[in-house]
Amino acid sequence: MKTTKQLEEKLIDQGLITAEQLRQAQQEASRAQETLRQTLVRLKMIEPEVMAQWLSHELGIPRVELKSYLIDASLLGIVPEALARKHRLLPLFKLGGTLTVVIGDPLNLTALDEVRLRTGMNVEAAVATEEEIRQAMEEQYSAKGRLEEIVADLPQEKVGWSGKEPPDPRQLKGVVSDPPVVRLVNLLLTDAIRNRASDIHLEPEQELLKVRFRVDGLLREFTTLPKHLEPAVVSRIKILASLDIAERRKPQDGRFHVGMEGHEADVRVSVMPAIDGETVVLRLLDTTGLQLGLNQLGMDEEILPHYQELLKRPWGILLVTGPTGSGKTTTLYASLSSINAVERNIVTIEDPVEYRLPGVRQIPVNPAVNLTFANGLRSMLRQDPDVIMVGEIRDRETADIAIQAALTGHLVFSTLHTNDAATAITRLLDMGVEPFLVSSSLIGVVAQRLVRTICPECKAPDPRAVPTAAAKGPFFRGKGCRKCGQSGFTGRIGIFELMRMDEAMGRLTLQKASAGALKAFSAAQGMRTLREDGMKKVSAGTTALEEILRVTQEG
Repeated sequence: MKTTKQLEEKLIDQGLITAEQLRQAQQEASRAQETLRQTLVRLKMIEPEVMAQWLSHELGIPRVELKSYLIDASLLGIVPEALARKHRLLPLFKLGGTLTVVIGDPLNLTALDEVRLRTGMNVEAAVATEEEIRQAMEEQYSAKGRLEEIVADLPQEKVGWSGKEPPDPRQLKGVVSDPPVVRLVNLLLTDAIRNRASDIHLEPEQELLKVRFRVDGLLREFTTLPKHLEPAVVSRIKILASLDIAERRKPQDGRFHVGMEGHEADVRVSVMPAIDGETVVLRLLDTTGLQLGLNQLGMDEEILPHYQELLKRPWGILLVTGPTGSGKTTTLYASLSSINAVERNIVTIEDPVEYRLPGVRQIPVNPAVNLTFANGLRSMLRQDPDVIMVGEIRDRETADIAIQAALTGHLVFSTLHTNDAATAITRLLDMGVEPFLVSSSLIGVVAQRLVRTICPECKAPDPRAVPTAAAKGPFFRGKGCRKCGQSGFTGRIGIFELMRMDEAMGRLTLQKASAGALKAFSAAQGMRTLREDGMKKVSAGTTALEEILRVTQEG
């Protein structure tokens, strides 16, 4: 292997750095107690990728792109986590008596010798950037890798549950404060946040406790825990949410705040008694701030300008519709943020307040003191608002007050649970709202869904997809890689249909036209349906054809 001095000279000879940069980097490396290569990258004298490729070429070792490499999880027990983190390395694969490890600094012979002594194997090096190794390390040495240690610290005798009779709540109070139980729940929360999960599901079965995460709208099984840990885990969550750990016969709801992985999150907890125990669902709401503009939602150039025009209206009702989990709140928040200005008084009433919006007065619904959507909206009108957001129109009383607010000069935002834009009008009429009030106050309806976006790391042509009239291809899909958890998708984007009210639509509303007739008229006027908007994103390679077919329906 070439000496460090020889490599330093080559960096200068090949024009990657100057002699003066080398001198500065050597001084800084000595001061910061890090390797010269780490200093060169940190000071941005050399890009991380360039350094990795250069080391690979000069040392004759493989350059491994960890983002698409499947690490053999069985080797994680061979190299302890503490040793891996100390030297920023990971075991890749074992061939006979030789272990190959990936390391950011393959010239760190001390690290390779320590692995050799710990494993008793020959050790060969491969190189990756330190950031790639850090990310892979966080994924590999996660809760899955440490659960076995924690479970071993919680034998059935310690938890005190035989599986026949519920454990004594007094005994549980002591167990749930034990470090192993605390670590276990913290690890579940940490891994959920790390995996971008919106929900954690704890599902009791006869012989085990199943843990699932909802990621990008779909549930994935994360792990299973021994049945005897169920009371301790559930009780720990109940204590965090200020719930009664002795109550197992009726549903309970609570919430708590958690800060980890650089995120602040509100956790809404729902506990429901089931046949094999208590089912727990935790909804994770990231409160670090919703940094999302209208142009990031997924509205393209054919929809966004028309929607922005509606946001500039001085009064009227603008509805966002779709099922639970379709991104309605995100759209409303992005809309409010886009028109938020010191000259406007914006007030919201929500159940619950999911994200904090600077400069906006946000009021949470509180049934305990009779602060409902209707009562809150009535009181908000005495706060001299310019813009009002009502989390959801659930009944005629709320609808009537919202319409009166719009007709008296306020811009009102709200949501409805309907399948498409046209059905929002018929839903208001079904609530008992007079047709002339709907036609004179409603300015537009947005229907939306969320679809998963194809993972950019494993994106490839999809030969299975069959062309349609709306999307002729080429089609793409994600093959599955480490970054996307083998799903082929990372993240989500919205698909939309925007129905704007005009005189003709108002006349149809006064005639109590059916949702089908309203939709057909809007489509004839140029409205793009949810499926059509989705097919456009398929053609652009943003999402897969199967995703659009999954979340939309014809007719």
